[in-house]
Amino acid sequence: MIKPHGSESLDPRIVSADRAQQLLAEAESLPSLLLNSAAAANAVMLGAGYFNPLKGYMNLADALSVSASLHTEDGLFWPVPVLNMVEDISAIEGASRIALRDPNTQGNPIMAVMDVAAIEKVTDEQITQMAQQIFATTDSEHPGVATFTNLGRFIVSGDIEVLNLSYFQADFPDTFRTAVEIRNEIAERGWNKVVAFQTRNPMHRAHEELCRMAMERLDADGVVIHMLLGKLKPGDIPASVRDNCIRKMVDLYFPENSVMVTGYGFDMLYAGPREAVLHAVFRQNMGATHLIVGRDHAGVGDYYGAFDAQTIFDDKVPEGALEIEIFNADHTAFSKKLGRVVMMNEAEDHSKEDFILLSGTKVRQMLGEGIAPPPEFSRPEVAQILMDYYQIQND
Repeated sequence: MIKPHGSESLDPRIVSADRAQQLLAEAESLPSLLLNSAAAANAVMLGAGYFNPLKGYMNLADALSVSASLHTEDGLFWPVPVLNMVEDISAIEGASRIALRDPNTQGNPIMAVMDVAAIEKVTDEQITQMAQQIFATTDSEHPGVATFTNLGRFIVSGDIEVLNLSYFQADFPDTFRTAVEIRNEIAERGWNKVVAFQTRNPMHRAHEELCRMAMERLDADGVVIHMLLGKLKPGDIPASVRDNCIRKMVDLYFPENSVMVTGYGFDMLYAGPREAVLHAVFRQNMGATHLIVGRDHAGVGDYYGAFDAQTIFDDKVPEGALEIEIFNADHTAFSKKLGRVVMMNEAEDHSKEDFILLSGTKVRQMLGEGIAPPPEFSRPEVAQILMDYYQIQND
């Protein structure tokens, strides 16, 4: 199986049940910090092994280095800073060991214990510089920039031990999986060549066929559909609805033992190319050998070029930095001429009118009005789940 990123074996920061009880007892006497959602999501990803080989939150020097050059100070390839940014440090000032509390679970239980390496002030200029490098913009209308620039002006760095993985295991027991669990299931299924498909949306026919194309062209054993289960921008489809849509599609339209439907606990960054590289890092950690990267992968609005998330792997990822390979995909759509879904750049003698193309706005409008998109665009069973969701929203 493909090796994890940066180490010979996976080192998830989640602790055993016995160790968790010890840490909970200790935490009663420790200063505690209520995390923001972004820092809590990083703790979940560290705990689940997705951010291997990191052992905790980065310091300011590493954050600046990663933002500028996609490497930590000691040379580890990494595309996006993994930070615990804080607005108010009064409760933990001077502490060497602290308890981290979950902002996304009722009662704010302790989710990790941290050895504090440093508490550093970050300037507005440094925040702006990092935002520009990570998101390629400082526009406050960009949802990732808006979140990042308002997390706080102190960086609390250090290694963590994670006691629990927040609400994800309870809310998505059939879908949320750690990197360790996915690796184990890949091994149990006897898969060697494994394609990962990233999604924060329900999957329509184009996405379905893209998974099928990648499997066939790479002669892969299976696809891991790996959906984001954390926080999104307003208007995005909730994770539970997406999960139902994807499972229905897989159950009805894919051969048995060809697809794993799984999810991970992270908040969407909308960082386009940089986030695509992060996706590759943690998909390698979970055991995938290939990642599908399509048009405007992890993008939002018009902030990124259609293929920037593909070209970054050629322009900014040094050879040998990652073992996972990228399956580059163009926009896929149903060809009325050929009677099937194709990559548009591979369809000869086609004009735009030869494809069934619907904007996201148009699809949402149709679903909200109880009108199913054409079956060439969306499977009827998937469309029904979405129409039911929009009906509830509109009532």
